Amino acid sequence: MQKSKVMGNTIMLYIMSIAKLIFPLLTLPYLTRVLSEDTYGFVSYVKSCMTYMQLIIDFGFILSSVKDIVKANGDNEKIGKIAGNTFLAKTMLSIVSAVAMIIMYLFIDILQISFLFVILSFGAVALTSYLADFLFRGIEKMHYITIVYLISKGVAVVLTFVFVKGDSTIIWIPVLDILMNVIAIVISIGIIKKLGIKIRLTALKDCFIMIKDSFTYFLSSVATTVFSALNTLLIGIYISDLAQVAHWSLCLTMISAIQGLYAPICNSVYPHMIQERRLSFIHKILKIFMPLVVVGCGLCIVLADIAMLVVGGEKYVEASDLFRLLVPILLFSFPAQLYGWPTLGAIGKTKETTASTVLSASFQLIGLIVLIVFNCFTLISLAILRSLTELVLMGTRMFITYRNKRMFSDFRCAEAHN
Repeated sequence: MQKSKVMGNTIMLYIMSIAKLIFPLLTLPYLTRVLSEDTYGFVSYVKSCMTYMQLIIDFGFILSSVKDIVKANGDNEKIGKIAGNTFLAKTMLSIVSAVAMIIMYLFIDILQISFLFVILSFGAVALTSYLADFLFRGIEKMHYITIVYLISKGVAVVLTFVFVKGDSTIIWIPVLDILMNVIAIVISIGIIKKLGIKIRLTALKDCFIMIKDSFTYFLSSVATTVFSALNTLLIGIYISDLAQVAHWSLCLTMISAIQGLYAPICNSVYPHMIQERRLSFIHKILKIFMPLVVVGCGLCIVLADIAMLVVGGEKYVEASDLFRLLVPILLFSFPAQLYGWPTLGAIGKTKETTASTVLSASFQLIGLIVLIVFNCFTLISLAILRSLTELVLMGTRMFITYRNKRMFSDFRCAEAHN
């Protein structure tokens, strides 16, 4: 029963992840063709900045609140309180992120190209405070997340083709994101009521406790962001060429889209591992999926030129070598993710999981400083550094896992049997 539940959740999250891959790839070739390189670079740069805002709002609740809901063991009253406190905490953090956004706007020249675009983009992010993805993942009803995503994102994609016609109409991009989130929130509220879960608030202090408990997960997310959004941010500051920002963003978007295929596996394994704590289950997942990852990486390298032509058009084909240098991220990322929260987090090694990410982020930061100081900050050197950072993350998490292998139930049983 448990195995079928994990499989069902994995399938649903995989459908959503495929949709997350397909929907952006439907609009991406369109946007790269109707927008100039500079405008697409600006749009991508703003989206990268919004990653930081999203980070503050999420604050690791997708892991900490999911864990609390799993431990509630189906008690709808407890689940409702956890969800209510999470929503309130996210609202408070949205205010904090608004202050951070204003500071970034005042000090980064690229953002000052369009204040309206920036503020509407932030509004779309702020609305995610009220999405209940953490709740559905915690109760292992991933098909609800899939339905919500498919409907809301599908509407936004269709309307993008209708309203975004060129540089002068880019304002519709955040407007449609806002529309998508409003639709998702309305649908989510209806589903929550149907499940018999009543969202409740306890006390304000409980929200602060929740934020405090989630801080470790947040640190891990902050460190992870160094791997992606910070790179784009620095390109805009030190290279100041929107065309290069556009090339980097397109390549990284494609890499991230493929990485998104790993998420449903890791997300569905996480609740199962919290209950079972079997390292052999992780090994089984690796044996099944790593050959597919290796083949996929090979295809990405061989077909890079064609991929860039199809996705970005002729003006982006020259970025194919950059894309190839980023492909190792895909090879190292799957085991790095799997040995993270689904493995180490399941045995209570929260601090160690975060430490592995912080260590890798530190490696990345030191590398960035070296590139800047020695005037070697180019897209090529940045891509190599990014791939090496993912390797460090994978190696660190594997080392910590096998150093603590006795904490897994199957190892304890084997030792007891011997």
